[in-house]
Amino acid sequence: MEQHYKLFRVRELADNDEDFVATLAETFLEEVSVDAERLKKAVAEKDYQEAYQAAHKMKPTVDLFELGILEDLIEVQDWGKFTKTDLDITDKLNIVITAVDNALVEIKSDFNL
Repeated sequence: MEQHYKLFRVRELADNDEDFVATLAETFLEEVSVDAERLKKAVAEKDYQEAYQAAHKMKPTVDLFELGILEDLIEVQDWGKFTKTDLDITDKLNIVITAVDNALVEIKSDFNL
């Protein structure tokens, strides 16, 4: 439990209300999985604006669940925001997607979702 994510800040936000913690975990699964797919597609298609928007939307949740990839996600976001056509962001994207995928699997298991 909690190898690929941390619940400390989630519990703090929820004031240790475990039902609310579970609701936030469920929301993580629903929102971040969609946003991660959106981000992968945007980077693959070099859709800078879409990549920026997807990464920007993911930031608060990734930070709240402490996936440890916030800086990498910000780099992907900035790649889109500043249309960095000369930069290959694939490595950073892979770090983000791997961490998200690991957290998704673990949260599903930990919360029986």
